[in-house]
Parts: sequence; C-alpha cells; structure tokens
Amino acid sequence: MRTITNLLTKEKIIKPKPVDEEVIFDGGVMITETDTFGIITYANRKFREMTGYTKEELIGSPHNINRHPDMPKAAFKTMWETIKRGEMWQGYVKNMRKDGKYYWVIVWIKPKFNSNGEIIGYIAGRKVPEKKTVILMNRKYREMRADEMYVSY
Repeated sequence: MRTITNLLTKEKIIKPKPVDEEVIFDGGVMITETDTFGIITYANRKFREMTGYTKEELIGSPHNINRHPDMPKAAFKTMWETIKRGEMWQGYVKNMRKDGKYYWVIVWIKPKFNSNGEIIGYIAGRKVPEKKTVILMNRKYREMRADEMYVSY
C-alpha cells in the first residue's frame, strides 16, 4: 500500500488497493487546480464526489492521490513536459477512487500564469471519454507499462 501525505494537515492518507470495478463518469464538470508541484489547491464538488475524497483530504495533497497503478509513468512524463513548457495537455486517464474502484476521463490541463507570464499553477478539467477510445488506450497503456520494466523515468 502507498501512503500520501497531505502537506497542509500532515495527515497520512493510505491509497486503496485497486478494485476491478468501473464507476462511470456521467459528466458534469470536474475541476481541480494545483500549484507548480502538483499539490491540489482546489477541487470542485463533482471531483470530490467522483473520487470519494473530502475537501480536507484533497487540498494540500499531491494530485496523484487518485492515480491508478494501471497508468504508465511515461504518460505523466509527457504531461509534465508539456505543461511546464506553458502548453495545454490532453489525454485519457484511468483514475482510482478512495474506495479502490476506477473511472476513465479525458483530461485537459492548462498552465495558469501570473501578470509576468510565469507559470503559477495548473488547472485541469475532465470530460466523459468515448468507450471505444478507452478500450484502445487501455491496451496502449498496458503496452507502455510493459516497456517500463526496461526503461527508468
């Protein structure tokens, strides 16, 4: 089991073991904001409902609190490279809820800039994914994870 530490409350949050049961994201708007290190500074009600985490658990925690172990590291390496350049990133992501169940979303992440044009954080929104593409991405991510056995990030 993996433990996440909330930097504000110092609470240790134990990530659950994955449960092979999908919870369908039915739409609405799931929004989060983070600082430049990926620490959650805002999580809207829909995001909290979908993940099962409370506002107190999320604010101050690393955004990977809901990362599913099926997600390849390479997908997030590309994401970080893109958003740190000041560009928008979009991709399919399999996330894990507090109860261990999973859900798929299309995520877009955009940098937030201050008046000097410096990146001060990131904002992410999520949309309902197409089932056909989820099947393809699941296969692709499985292949990427297999490749990670030979590559270190």
